[in-house]
Amino acid sequence: MHFSDLGLCDALQAAVAERGYDTPSPIQAQAIPAVLSGRDVMAAAQTGTGKTAGFTLPLLERLRTGTPARNNQVRALVLTPTRELAAQVAESVSTYGKNLPLTSSVVFGGVKINPQMQRLRGGCDVLVATPGRLLDLYQQNAVKFDHLEVLILDEADRMLDMGFIHDIRKILSKLPPKRQNLMFSATFSPEIRALAKGLVNDPVEVDISPRNTTTELVTQWIAPVDKRRKPALLTHLIQEHGWFQVLVFSRTKHGANKLAKQLEASGIEAAAIHGNKSQNARTRALADFKSGKVRALVATDIAARGLDIEQLPQVVNVDLPNVPEDYVHRIGRTGRAGATGQAISLVSADEFQQLKDIERLTQQQLERKIVAGFEPGEPLPAGRAPLPPKNKRPKKPKKPSSGGHRGGQSSGNGQRAHQGSKANGNGGNAGAGKPAGNGQRRRRPQRNNRPANGNKA
Repeated sequence: MHFSDLGLCDALQAAVAERGYDTPSPIQAQAIPAVLSGRDVMAAAQTGTGKTAGFTLPLLERLRTGTPARNNQVRALVLTPTRELAAQVAESVSTYGKNLPLTSSVVFGGVKINPQMQRLRGGCDVLVATPGRLLDLYQQNAVKFDHLEVLILDEADRMLDMGFIHDIRKILSKLPPKRQNLMFSATFSPEIRALAKGLVNDPVEVDISPRNTTTELVTQWIAPVDKRRKPALLTHLIQEHGWFQVLVFSRTKHGANKLAKQLEASGIEAAAIHGNKSQNARTRALADFKSGKVRALVATDIAARGLDIEQLPQVVNVDLPNVPEDYVHRIGRTGRAGATGQAISLVSADEFQQLKDIERLTQQQLERKIVAGFEPGEPLPAGRAPLPPKNKRPKKPKKPSSGGHRGGQSSGNGQRAHQGSKANGNGGNAGAGKPAGNGQRRRRPQRNNRPANGNKA
């Protein structure tokens, strides 16, 4: 199959060809016709499979023949959980739509709101946004949805993880009922299906990624090591193997900063990205990493979510994640688009339980390699064949409460795509609670995850 077989106009096919793609990825081959049919769509695909182009291309095809947006109106809304992902989706829209008479814009927190309000005055065909900033703009009458035709939730699973569910529901209440809904997620988890019940209507389901599996193209192994020696071991591995593009995961923001400084002190160009970094600092760090100016990019899970870095050869887990599913997301950054990759985890004895949870989830026992000179003083307990995955019991429906909270983390950043085609991009093969015990209900604590600097997603 070729892109010419998918019903896309010549202008879109030319934009795809200019990126060097002629064959759609599996998610693109299935999602594009489904979106063009006008049906609601639920699609499960990991990052790096081309899912962004899977909804960007048919979206632009559908919008190109309609009435242009005017006076703060929006025809298509793409919601993303982070500012980095918003910027990447906007780039995809701009890149593929550059030959079309369409306009686009991107909005997120962490930057001044007034320039975003000014850009929206004339309306835009495609608006890419993070939830918190979008609500702020709506409350100031800077954006209107009376003529909205399409709603897209990208990385819906991470939206829920980051606590955006209340913001999403608020946004849904502002939208016209007659619209096409597209939901893209890494998996069809029970929580995602629960969200879908109130969003999509008789959807086409596209699932090209089995749940909780890791790609065969990624070589995975763990290096047992004492916790205090992890930075030295990471430095040794980078220098010994001559790695020049390494994505390193740290569990905490403080740990990411500290590790980046330790690498720099050892002569390895490094940068850290996490939620406390300014948008300019995050954008600069990512650009330096892609260009090769920075050899090691140290990131937290949320900051790295949605990062699109082609041909990333190595991923290193300096800390194992507390949530085993995050391990699958982490190593999914390498081994993309048919390329091979390595995922190395530096594991100390106190992380044995996290290791067992990961092996149980992925149903594989990770190979252990002790690096000479870094033998652990406290040995990692011996592993054994992983048990079958745990079956989650369905959650009991909760009684409605009068309160709510606004979850999520601040995210944002983006540039306005050029006026006129102006959407921006990346593609795949086109870019390729448990009930409370003893019968009593526990009151859910009010959370306020808004960053200290007041920025909103």
